[in-house]
Amino acid sequence: MKIIVDAFGGDNAPLEVLKGAAEAVQKLDVEVVLTGNEKIIRETAEKNGISLDKISIIHTESVIDIHEEPTAVIKEKEDCSMAVGLKALAEGKGDAFVSAGSTGALVVGATFIAKRIKGVKRAALAPIMPTAKGHMILVDGGANVDCRPEMLVQFGIMGSCYMNKVMSVKSPKVGLVNVGSEDTKGRELELEAYRQFKNAPVSFYGNLEAREIPFGACEVVVSDGFTGNVLLKLYEGMGSFFSHTLKDMLMTSFGGKLAALMIMKKIKAFKKKMDYTEVGGAVLLGISKPVIKAHGSSNGRAFYNAVRQAKNCVEGKVVEEITTSLAALGGDKKSTANTNTNA
Repeated sequence: MKIIVDAFGGDNAPLEVLKGAAEAVQKLDVEVVLTGNEKIIRETAEKNGISLDKISIIHTESVIDIHEEPTAVIKEKEDCSMAVGLKALAEGKGDAFVSAGSTGALVVGATFIAKRIKGVKRAALAPIMPTAKGHMILVDGGANVDCRPEMLVQFGIMGSCYMNKVMSVKSPKVGLVNVGSEDTKGRELELEAYRQFKNAPVSFYGNLEAREIPFGACEVVVSDGFTGNVLLKLYEGMGSFFSHTLKDMLMTSFGGKLAALMIMKKIKAFKKKMDYTEVGGAVLLGISKPVIKAHGSSNGRAFYNAVRQAKNCVEGKVVEEITTSLAALGGDKKSTANTNTNA
């Protein structure tokens, strides 16, 4: 299996990308194809003692900056490391693609270069997040600010396929984010989506209030991209808040330090559960081949796990499962080519 990785996406590229790629080929039985400036990649690897065994390189000198317009990936920067990687994916030179670069550019590039699965209205960003019962997937995490009801239903189906095939959750519960649990709550978007979800091939939980999410009420959390991105960033912020608060409570007195020693194992387990580097990245659901958006500040460990996540998507045949499920819904109608990349 070959995983294509954007060697110049993210704040810590290319060094941390190389570290993750090298670990991946050693432990995951995959080959990695890096896209980016070959000279810099080889010099960085040599300087840091990183083996390039089972790692090939597709040379390109251009890189798309996070401050550039997302559409530049298919226009002015069509020769950048991200675009070249997506073209290689579309041409069958790899089985999946990983990048920590611009989220908007990745959504646009994946949509117009790698293409969507037949019938998918919009690709959706789907981060994996911890809950009291394990993990849940949030769809959409910010790729589509404005959504239609049928799009939310597709998000639920795609998220359900991922949680079943990659996270091994049998019949994952799909919840629709709303301001109340009653079926009469919400805007017209949520009201109509609720009606359509009743006939969708998923285990529909119903409306889901935000306070239920951290406790693991559902394994698949569905919302429009605006609401989803607010949820995602609040979740990240509260995780950091609790982590720092706990540290202050335990480390500012002798008694606290003694207590910390007694529960250190549980503290480490909690920290690992909240650590995004252990997950890998957010999968871009709805694309014809697996695409993983790694965090912009990813380190080597995060890139390794992003490659692992990509491999699991391929092995779990997530794309094939989504295709089948949408066909069952009658979602194999001609899809539109529009996309909204605000995040």
